[in-house]
Amino acid sequence: MRNVLSLSLFATLFACLKVHGAKAFAITPKTFDFRNHPIAYEEVTRVQSTSSANLTDTSTNSVTVNESPILVLNGFGVGSFHQHRLFPNLLPIEEKDGIEICRKVYGIDYLGQGNSWPSDCDDGNSENEKGLIYSIDTWADQIISFIEEVIVPNHPNEKVHLIGNSVGGHLSVVLAAKRPDLIDSIVLLNATPVWGLNLKGWSGHLPPPFIPRKLGRVLFDWIRDLDTIEKYLEAAYSNRAAFDDDLMKKIRACTEGQGGHAAFASILFSPPASFPGDSNGFYENLGRLDCDVLLLFGRDDPWCTPSFAKRMLQSLSSSHRNGKNTVHRYIEIENVGHCPNHEAPSAVGDIAKKWITTRKRSRDSLQLLDKDYFEEAWGKIKANEIDEENAKLSIMERIITTFV
Repeated sequence: MRNVLSLSLFATLFACLKVHGAKAFAITPKTFDFRNHPIAYEEVTRVQSTSSANLTDTSTNSVTVNESPILVLNGFGVGSFHQHRLFPNLLPIEEKDGIEICRKVYGIDYLGQGNSWPSDCDDGNSENEKGLIYSIDTWADQIISFIEEVIVPNHPNEKVHLIGNSVGGHLSVVLAAKRPDLIDSIVLLNATPVWGLNLKGWSGHLPPPFIPRKLGRVLFDWIRDLDTIEKYLEAAYSNRAAFDDDLMKKIRACTEGQGGHAAFASILFSPPASFPGDSNGFYENLGRLDCDVLLLFGRDDPWCTPSFAKRMLQSLSSSHRNGKNTVHRYIEIENVGHCPNHEAPSAVGDIAKKWITTRKRSRDSLQLLDKDYFEEAWGKIKANEIDEENAKLSIMERIITTFV
């Protein structure tokens, strides 16, 4: 696994070097401790480099300054390797007082995903696993600890911009609701509005009881089969050329430890997120957020369809009616599926950079789309802004989004 990731890291850095000439970016793998569990994360910085030899050395020639940082949150079943295409597109070069500057970007693996696992896993039975629950609330606590212990000390007095895909988008809303003091803005990439089946009789804490363990094992072995992974990606991506065998092998490699079966059962059957206040509904809490929200959705997503983005836009619109002075906008990307961070990294990076680098009160009038199309490796991608008038739900869409 480490060899695969090392090769991927080198390839990514080399590709960026060719694109940006003497300006390259470095991905530095690191770990931090969360409840005595090692959590894998990555720091991404722009570096001034004349050779590939020092691409991973961020201690010198860095042009990163203390601007509000970006934290990218993954979808289910992957690690931050799924953001490696997006990372270089999120490193905006800005001019301030004649100095070339760049924000720092972070990626992180959730506990029980990617490279973040308890030590000495034994299918939920080891001392390090007992009592652990791989729920959305655990992940929220993990990210809050990461922001407080890692990001804040490096960026004092700065809030964080969150970019979340799928469950990472759901998690972004949870984080912004729980800790508005930490979050500047969020970008939701095909965010899922639901998470956690909340099985009666089991809270999701390890070790799992007999039936959830057996069911989780069968389902986990099925979804981590390479043929199943390929079929899932074919459904998730609009462009078949946007994913390859390397991505499938990385996803498979995340499942090959000794804790995967129990972790999957816990993730599947754990409770939904607990929001602050009197409502645990995703849409209600989205509408109550105190930060600006950009909806950036691939139109061809078979699961988190544009109907859900429209419902989210309606919830955000209610915040204005309730007197909140926040900005929310909705961009739809054509011919892109569930993972725009990986399928349309140029488009997502360009739009997200404009959003993040613009001051709060100016985002409402910001021109997010100033080109006819975005050039991706597999073709041209077009994006359109959807306003509230054109985001009205049909009767069927209302029914679907109400019960999901």
